[in-house]
Amino acid sequence: MNISMNKCIKIIAAVVIMVALSQIAIFLTVDKQIDADCESITMAEMNWPSAELMANVDKIILEQGFGCKVELIPGATMTTFASMNEKGQPDVAGELWINAVREPLAEAFDEGRLHSVNGNPITGLGEGWWIPKHTREKYPELKTVMDILERPDLFPDAEDPSKGAFIGCPAGWGCQLVNANLFRAFDMAAKGWVLVDPGSSAGLDGSMAKAVERGENWLGYYWSPTAMIGKYDMQLVDFGVPFAGSDNWDGCIVKAEQDCADPQPSAWTKSEVHTVITDKFMNSDSGAAEYLKQRVFPGSIMNSMLVYMTDNQAGGADAAIEFLLKHEDIWTQWVGDEIIAKVKKSL
Repeated sequence: MNISMNKCIKIIAAVVIMVALSQIAIFLTVDKQIDADCESITMAEMNWPSAELMANVDKIILEQGFGCKVELIPGATMTTFASMNEKGQPDVAGELWINAVREPLAEAFDEGRLHSVNGNPITGLGEGWWIPKHTREKYPELKTVMDILERPDLFPDAEDPSKGAFIGCPAGWGCQLVNANLFRAFDMAAKGWVLVDPGSSAGLDGSMAKAVERGENWLGYYWSPTAMIGKYDMQLVDFGVPFAGSDNWDGCIVKAEQDCADPQPSAWTKSEVHTVITDKFMNSDSGAAEYLKQRVFPGSIMNSMLVYMTDNQAGGADAAIEFLLKHEDIWTQWVGDEIIAKVKKSL
């Protein structure tokens, strides 16, 4: 009886061990399958706030929703593109402003090294000339830059109120050349305007803030998405003339004055931002590339988040959580119910 009992115990123990080992094997198989479906991803965390926010939102959704392992690495337009093009790393550049790398990027697309999975990850973005909302409401006849240029008296320069002030870019910025050449192209000096160098990024922001908070008029260069545009509800002005072609823009407007003898009036070149990924990532089976295709931040929401980051001195990681909690109606459109449930549970 005892011998039979011992045999039964040994048989039961053996069965338990076999079941346990089989479960471990299944777990390891599933774990490997998850890794195979969504391998470790490297994503560029670009050195400006909107891209920082975007990268951290992507990290949370891909890690918590898709089971990926995401590493954020510092990035910038030129260096990130060069690394992706030459080394295939990082896997993803979420907010790549392509004007600065248009020709080599097109070549990389043609040769299949890189792919654009989203040509509009943020709506309503771009560069150009802006005025305050109160100016547009008070002077509805000022519909275009061409209209505004006839009224320098509404934008008096602090040092010479008989002239209108156009606030350009600080010295050393690429947009300094563009604005200086457009100033010449529109013959603004003869129309009673002066081109003001704000001296620094802080000077440019301070000039805008001072004018808006005092209810004064302001005309100058800026770009969106930014906290300043969101905070002060600045209005982008249509130039009232068409884009005069890439030969004029790339061959003259963007160059130093000595290399641009005859700039022609032109609207600002279209700003293009893409989410760009490597060929290896494009061919993965994780579903992560499909997520990036669907992920679009409305410009107004992005600007409001940049205001939040500025006011709260928040970095991308904290701002991403704020975005996911506050704007559930936006990001839940990008993924399915199962992913939504996993991300919500993680917050």
